Amino acid sequence: MSLTLYVGSKRYSSWSLRPYLALAHATSAFECKTILLDTPTTRDEIAAINPTGKVPVLHHDGLVVWDSLAICEYVNELFPAANLWPADRALRARARAVSAEMHSGFAALRRDMPMDVVATKAGQGHTAEALADTRRIQAIWRDLLSRTAASTGPFLFGAFSIADAMFAPVTTRFTTYGVDLDATGRAYCEAVVALPAFQAWKRDATVESDTRAGT
Repeated sequence: MSLTLYVGSKRYSSWSLRPYLALAHATSAFECKTILLDTPTTRDEIAAINPTGKVPVLHHDGLVVWDSLAICEYVNELFPAANLWPADRALRARARAVSAEMHSGFAALRRDMPMDVVATKAGQGHTAEALADTRRIQAIWRDLLSRTAASTGPFLFGAFSIADAMFAPVTTRFTTYGVDLDATGRAYCEAVVALPAFQAWKRDATVESDTRAGT
């Protein structure tokens, strides 16, 4: 089995972080290749591995799968033992619903607080619209975590799932931009940051070239 995940700059690419965490949870047998964003060669490099011109993209034995959520779903089918969705039907439906909301929503947060896992920008990007998004996200977290038995784990559905992969970039934004969090939100962010795969991602991000300097 040949699995290669192509990602954008680990410092900036929130979309890439999601399937990376899902794959890392499911298997160690994959290669991750980074294409730095916003360089003179970025467009051509991505076009060579994905006709949509975007990252992330997964290559598996000749198959090309793009879009963060689609890749996560494919990984779930490849590695069912990883239990990337909850086993219970109702919980699985809820996990898919919040993942889809994260996938398609929160435009103001994305615009005003773009992911930068290396920088500290406390207080920046705190527009009314972005802060409204942060409140909705924290409400989702509180609701889900209040239903989670403490013995099953610190994540949105107890054990790590695709839902956590989808929200992981948000935890970095909350840290980077100094968003006020309640105790539940802080504990959840700490659980995501403590993931070995996230720590590996951040280590790589700290040594990347800053391709967005001056922007």
